[in-house]
Amino acid sequence: FFFFHIRIRFPRVMPAFHTMNTMKSAASAAPRSAARAPRARSGARTIIAQASPSSHGKPIAKAATVASESAVNMETASPEALRAKLQEFGRREYVVHDTPIDAMPRLSQVLDNGVQLFVKRDDLLPLAGGGSKTRKLDYVMQEALDQGADVIVTSGAVQSNHCRLTASAAAREGIECHLVLEERVPGSYDVAAGGNNYTFDLLHAERHAAGLGEVPKVQDELVAKLEAEGKKVYVIPGGASNPLGSVGYARAALEIVEYAEENGPFDAIVTCSGSGGTHSGMLAGLRAAGDQTPVYGISVRFDEKTQKERIHAQYVEVAKLFGNDAPIDDVIIRDDQVGPGYSLPTENMEEALELMACHESILLD
Repeated sequence: FFFFHIRIRFPRVMPAFHTMNTMKSAASAAPRSAARAPRARSGARTIIAQASPSSHGKPIAKAATVASESAVNMETASPEALRAKLQEFGRREYVVHDTPIDAMPRLSQVLDNGVQLFVKRDDLLPLAGGGSKTRKLDYVMQEALDQGADVIVTSGAVQSNHCRLTASAAAREGIECHLVLEERVPGSYDVAAGGNNYTFDLLHAERHAAGLGEVPKVQDELVAKLEAEGKKVYVIPGGASNPLGSVGYARAALEIVEYAEENGPFDAIVTCSGSGGTHSGMLAGLRAAGDQTPVYGISVRFDEKTQKERIHAQYVEVAKLFGNDAPIDDVIIRDDQVGPGYSLPTENMEEALELMACHESILLD
């Protein structure tokens, strides 16, 4: 998963340029021609973090103003308070070092709109292939082992990055792993497919196919079968997006805040918004650190209203871990890059991949 951190100086317009998760069929991303933001004030700085699909040309600036006025427990919120709170959560320490925040000068120049783009390189995280789920698995795998689990069960789409990384974590810990793969697009599952699907076998994970909406049924039956065999099963939700998993992105938020303290603040963060752990964890972590930077979630699957409700529900639960409020106005969703559906490529997405590759040598999916 990539984070785009963007500083804006004297911007004219800002393109809806977003990234996709590594090794997954991308939704869609519009690099130059989709939603445009209104003019920002001189000297404004914006941080955009990880992303994927975007939104229906809705102005960013208005949402940013609302988010900046939301109430958090500012009396106790600080980087030091967040750092201390994070120490209370056990983890496997898959993530040992902060991931870099790199400037993207060539891409910024090509887009030519006064925006300075930065990217947080979470694609460089450990486990097989890297990506955002490593941060979440750092915490949930610790809980699994603490509970004595000898089998991990999780779910995702047929080319799920989360499933790849969960299988990788299970292999690293020497425990059994089962993946329930949901065919969200008819005809998209091929047992002999390459990509992440190929890595599932390399990592010795067992695959179980499920039709659209059938994951709960298939997963429940699988867990019952494994438990009847005397195994201790730990179920990780899709994307490892529960409150504990989201703590991984509260930790990432602290890395961003510490970077900003030394290098100057960003004005906005843009992140992919799918299962929700990255988005809700980033929000909760920033606010717990006393940082009011707006976070724009680029929906990969659902419409704005649905995704906002989903993210807010998660944000409330994660914020409780840090003793903070979770105002709904903090949750900003853009949905105009979903395209025809989850994982279905578009021309704009292909252009985004090419721009990132040829100008910044970063390979996206």
